[in-house]
Amino acid sequence: MIRIEGFDKAKQSLTRKNALESFAGSPSLATQIKQIFGKELSPQQVVECVVEEVRNKGDEALFYYARKLDGVELDSLKVSQQEVLAAYDMVDEELTAALEAAAKRIRDFHLTYAAKRDAAFVSECLGRQIQPLGRVGLYVPGGTAAYPSTVLMTAIPADVAGVREIIMVSPPGEGGKIPAPTLVAADIAKVHRIFKVGGAQAIAALAFGTESIPKVDKICGPGNIFVTLAKKMVYGAVAVDGLQGPSEIMIVADEAANPLLCAADLLAQAEHDALASVILITTSLDLANQVDKEMVKQLQELKRRSIAAQAVDRGITVLVSNTDEAVELANLYAPEHLSLMVSNASAIMPRILNAGCIFVGENSAVALGDYIAGPSHVLPTGGSAHFSSPLAVEDFLKTTNIIALDKAAVQKSGPAAMVIAKAEGLDAHAKSIEKRLQEQGDLK
Repeated sequence: MIRIEGFDKAKQSLTRKNALESFAGSPSLATQIKQIFGKELSPQQVVECVVEEVRNKGDEALFYYARKLDGVELDSLKVSQQEVLAAYDMVDEELTAALEAAAKRIRDFHLTYAAKRDAAFVSECLGRQIQPLGRVGLYVPGGTAAYPSTVLMTAIPADVAGVREIIMVSPPGEGGKIPAPTLVAADIAKVHRIFKVGGAQAIAALAFGTESIPKVDKICGPGNIFVTLAKKMVYGAVAVDGLQGPSEIMIVADEAANPLLCAADLLAQAEHDALASVILITTSLDLANQVDKEMVKQLQELKRRSIAAQAVDRGITVLVSNTDEAVELANLYAPEHLSLMVSNASAIMPRILNAGCIFVGENSAVALGDYIAGPSHVLPTGGSAHFSSPLAVEDFLKTTNIIALDKAAVQKSGPAAMVIAKAEGLDAHAKSIEKRLQEQGDLK
């Protein structure tokens, strides 16, 4: 971990250049692109090519990229009900029970905070009507790994919102199959249809529709750099939940914090991605040194230590004078996960303005938030917590304003509206109101 001492130096290091800086490709990624496409292309150029192909050729392009990028030959893009039922036989009962327990906690949380789905009038026949989206597409990472937790964290709030059709896409792995735990989670979360397609091509298919995959109203869920760039590219043709980048964790700790737990939480996010952001801000030099030692020790025990080690090498430990400076740095950086491992964590929490999720106290492990605590683990990254929110029920709802004025309301507000319309030079607007007033005998 890189050591930074002092608030001013830390502020300079933690000021993000732009919200998309964490999406930059690595040298190894450039090599992979050249091997696959036979020439040097940026990730942006790859996504542009893939999206255009899918938009123009539909399923043909999806089968082509399944062969080219995923290395599988597919007979069908859709996962059958038989495949979903068979997945239960491939997943042990303990995992199924854990997924069901997580699903219940997630559903209970979102039911508690769900917006009211009906028409509400407030005054003078004005109001809003809240309705669920008709069809949404959920992207679940996969291929070489299974992420059933992401299925639960995206599909359950959509179901609670009342979305009429939930479509899930996920990359096919070995043998052209989606991992069994992912399929079991999709069944538990009440996903309606599942398709074996990943990457930028999956996002394009959801945005524009193909012969097999229907066009959706909104795309949600995290993915790699190609998925994120594709979501950015198709926005406008379809809504997206956000542009999620590599995982981020920031721990604010004082001398009372447990170095073993601090190190464990930092490594838990570091193992996601070599580009993960791991940051410790502390008022204690002794704690910083102990966490460094624990990181070295615990890293050797991890199966994904080669990935985690790269993130740790890029990680930052910041030494500040007091918790006020730590809070200011946290609000500046706006991390995806912010863990408050300080003795007065509950008192500090209200002062946090920018974070995807706040974990209060040492018992609130970030990993519990990843799986079972309740709120969605799909969170804003790259500093976007300054202006965006975690995935929740409201992401799957749309609001329509309602204006149902009576004659008295027209008589009261009409003249002022006419004045504004004339000031804007929109004569027809003014006449539209004037004729109503004349019909009512209120304007001669």
